[in-house]
Amino acid sequence: MSKIEIACFNPESAMTAFENGADRIELCDGLNEGGTTPDFETTKQLRAKINIPIFVMIRPRGGDFTYSDAEFEQMKKDLLQLKSLKADGFVFGILNENDEVNIEQNRILIEMAHPLPCTFHRAFDRVKDLEGSLEKVIDCGFKTILTSGQKPNVSEGKENLKKLVELSNGRIEILVGGGLRSTNIEEIREFTNAGYFHSSAITDSGAFASADEVLALKNK
Repeated sequence: MSKIEIACFNPESAMTAFENGADRIELCDGLNEGGTTPDFETTKQLRAKINIPIFVMIRPRGGDFTYSDAEFEQMKKDLLQLKSLKADGFVFGILNENDEVNIEQNRILIEMAHPLPCTFHRAFDRVKDLEGSLEKVIDCGFKTILTSGQKPNVSEGKENLKKLVELSNGRIEILVGGGLRSTNIEEIREFTNAGYFHSSAITDSGAFASADEVLALKNK
């Protein structure tokens, strides 16, 4: 049975996702930056209302995925605070200056998050060496990789997504996201054999998830 995670950039979208059958919420802020760490008070209030898993983004700013020492300290602090709010998991991804997986820093955050699962986000779409990077992410201890197949969107990346599903061989979940909508989810699912899908369910130029789109994604 396929599952759907909705990326929610505000409380309204999180409630829409919850009320319309999403299996999981990726909670973040900073829509125009591709997702940043959400507000603690918002997370706390949503946790009290929502009983499906909430995975929280740990990303101090938009832009690249190589962080200064001060930014990394902020990520550690944010993770611990959000963990205390009973988040169900975390979403982050740290690269080094050469756009390779930063094994040391990612492992530190995964150890701090334990026993909660962590998703390596679309920083994966910037790395070189698809196969080698997949192995590094698995070695770090991540449970999931969110990816569009290293292309601008899932339709262009479907060949790589299919390859990742095959290479992962059940060792890590390949979470398919990036331009995923109810209009293409069936084709992408059949082509890639992936089981978990990720969408913002935003169907206009606004910032809010569409209830109809969440339902359509779930039904398909």
